[in-house]
Amino acid sequence: MPTLLIVHHTPSPTCQAMLEAVLSGTTAPEIEGVDVVRRPALSASASDVLDADAYLLGTPANIGYMSGALKHFFDQIYYPCLDATQGRPFGYYVHGGSDVTGAVRGIAAITTGLGWRPAAQPVTVTGELGKPDIEACWELGATLAATLMG
Repeated sequence: MPTLLIVHHTPSPTCQAMLEAVLSGTTAPEIEGVDVVRRPALSASASDVLDADAYLLGTPANIGYMSGALKHFFDQIYYPCLDATQGRPFGYYVHGGSDVTGAVRGIAAITTGLGWRPAAQPVTVTGELGKPDIEACWELGATLAATLMG
């Protein structure tokens, strides 16, 4: 069964709401035959990445960049997973109080280096989370899971 790995750093109620919406999308009734595994960014390992077929990343934008937890995840998995995960689909969501540009740029640079393939538009939110943002997170989760269906 194909596996979707969700790696997230969820320190705030807003990030928690985004994660829950993503998870809801990955487990929609239309999604069949996909195993969804979620790991906090500080405990996700290279083995988790190697065992998965697609990735969904979530982070706050802290001081203009992705969270240290997500950066730590990338630092731990980059070389062990570099060759084996080329071409795998991924997506991500980011929440920031005022700006997410640096976080988006950092994720794009690292995933490009890994050779991962964007499978959905990222969900980026600044300020308060609204209903359209929750719906976009649900769509993000459903889209990533659907890419793995036979």
